[in-house]
Amino acid sequence: MVVTMQDVARRAGVALSTVSATLTTSRPVSAATRARVEAAMVELGYRRNALARGLATRRSHVLALTHPVGPAGLSRTSAEFLLSAAAVAQERGYQLVLWPFAADDADGVLEVARQGLADGVLVMEVHRDDVRVRRLREAGVPVALIGRTDAPDDAALPSVDVDFDATLVEAVEHLVALGHHRIAFVNHAQHRLADGHGPTVRAAAAFERTAALHDLVSTQVFADESVAGGRTATARLLDGPGPAPTAVVTMNEDATFGVVAELAARRVDVPGAVSVLAVVSSPAVTGQTVPPLTTLHAPGARLGRAGVDALLALIETGSAPLPALERCRFVDCGSTAAPPVGTGRHPQTP
Repeated sequence: MVVTMQDVARRAGVALSTVSATLTTSRPVSAATRARVEAAMVELGYRRNALARGLATRRSHVLALTHPVGPAGLSRTSAEFLLSAAAVAQERGYQLVLWPFAADDADGVLEVARQGLADGVLVMEVHRDDVRVRRLREAGVPVALIGRTDAPDDAALPSVDVDFDATLVEAVEHLVALGHHRIAFVNHAQHRLADGHGPTVRAAAAFERTAALHDLVSTQVFADESVAGGRTATARLLDGPGPAPTAVVTMNEDATFGVVAELAARRVDVPGAVSVLAVVSSPAVTGQTVPPLTTLHAPGARLGRAGVDALLALIETGSAPLPALERCRFVDCGSTAAPPVGTGRHPQTP
């Protein structure tokens, strides 16, 4: 049975307008009367209508998360961010909705934002110069980032992000400690680098710096975000003119499956002949390969929660916490080991 405001009024012994005033604070209600109304609501299991609350407070109590969603849908790792953000928003009395606009579709994002359908916008897949962020900020829409831009004007915006520098350093140094000197990195697609996609750019730079610091024989390839892209990238690494790598770091969820598939097709043993380490991924993803991959687990749950908290602080207080970086967590699933002694090309298992 649906409980109405009239039911609450009858149970509390007050006028319907008094129940409305208690809910909307449109006029003063005595403490004793408020207590009777609230007790009646609890007894009857009355749930306040969200639309009515929004009209009274001029707030929708909805947060939007804008994330480009391609033909393959959300990755498992991106879903961790989204599900965590949705859960904490609900804990705070808000609902989270997904706006799947492309990263360059600032007009689409802004048009919906101006309709007042959300109290603020959380932006993911942030670019170094992100037109969505710039347009939302100029329009006065509260905005927080899971990611970072390089724009000085965005420095005051609330933001949380993966510490890509620390993640790539940890990945490379783990392999160096095992004795690897020839290490490759499979990054996101080339167009993402050209577009200024923050994770692609920052991870690329961190890998190159760390490889140079350790005087490695290193190769970085940019793979299409698909199984086929990962297989093509791996073939380039194995068939190139120089010595093939003894270890591969991947930061491209779909391509990672292709890396493992190509190694299996060539009967290259992991980790006996080649170590494979996935970064900014999830054990739920890398556990689907054979063998399961050692992973630097993306802090999706922590970042989703922190992003919503930062956006709500901005909406409710007008101020925001300082930007924060979260490190990935090392999960050893056994796909990295010392390189084979004296290996030039990869020995194939019989």
